[in-house]
Amino acid sequence: MRKFLSIIFKWIGRWTGKIGESLETSDHQKNYLDVENKVVVDKDPLPQPKKIPSKKLPRREIAVLSDSERSIRDFTEMMENPFLALSKKRKDPIIYESPDGTRKIKVTRHTGHFLASIYDWDIVLYVAGKMQEILNNGSDIPPRTMIIPTHEILKALHKSNGNKQQKDLVHSLERLQLTGIDTTIRNEDYKYRAGFGFLDSWGYAERKSTRDIKKIHITISQWLYDGICAKGALLKVSPDYFYLTSALKRFLYRTARKHVGNQRESWEFTIEKLYEKSGSESEFKVFKNKLKQAVLDDDIPDYSIKWIERNGKTLVAFRDAPSQKIAELIEEIKDSEQAVIDVSKNETLH
Repeated sequence: MRKFLSIIFKWIGRWTGKIGESLETSDHQKNYLDVENKVVVDKDPLPQPKKIPSKKLPRREIAVLSDSERSIRDFTEMMENPFLALSKKRKDPIIYESPDGTRKIKVTRHTGHFLASIYDWDIVLYVAGKMQEILNNGSDIPPRTMIIPTHEILKALHKSNGNKQQKDLVHSLERLQLTGIDTTIRNEDYKYRAGFGFLDSWGYAERKSTRDIKKIHITISQWLYDGICAKGALLKVSPDYFYLTSALKRFLYRTARKHVGNQRESWEFTIEKLYEKSGSESEFKVFKNKLKQAVLDDDIPDYSIKWIERNGKTLVAFRDAPSQKIAELIEEIKDSEQAVIDVSKNETLH
């Protein structure tokens, strides 16, 4: 019985700790004022208790999430299909056809550039979030062209506003514009047959004194715009997603977010299916080894992932993290109950 109670108290301690962290963040948010879309910190913020670092992901300390960080969104069609390279320097095209032949994708690059990668896509996550804010407001239709302060987008993507980061941002914009898409998704009549990129155009204004990039204007393609504006097409992304440096782990997070969401039930894929969905250019054996290591690390935000071998098949199971913790607790309680029964039987025999 003691073991049973200790497990219960241990579990309660874990959850109350999380609630405490949540309340801490909530209190700290009161010290921030939204003035003309800029986050301003009060001069005399309340003293904050010492924060306990996350066990899942190494992260920099962020006092409170800005509106931009909270509004990051991903596009479900892009999460479901292999449009993005997992490598930053991929040159070979991505060619994909679904088993039933209804979805065909061909992604190519412009000479002298690499394919747009899952890291470059961060920019579109930010733009989609801004469009979602306008759609939620209901007062206007979001424009295809957004004018964005550079420091704002870099902060939302958890990057510093330095010269290197600004140059990386420009290179990402180039790849997003110069990556060519040819697909039958929402394109059965081939009205986009001439080809299109993720972006139609982009540009920026510099400060004269420092040559820093002040603002960026981004015009997304009509195909991307139509998809983003469709009802239910966007899903909220955890800010911790940007701390994932592994492209494969980013792919796993997006897969979990798309298919599991906030459901309690787990979702399973064979490793062959994940290889197909990822669009990876690695040999299957190499992909499998990297995938297993990523799954064993089990450190993507909000979800638990497990490597399962069953009936001659290898699968990856995705589960919402709170649901996984509850399932583990139930198993611990069952084990504890059995231990109590065993002890009682032994005492009876003696």
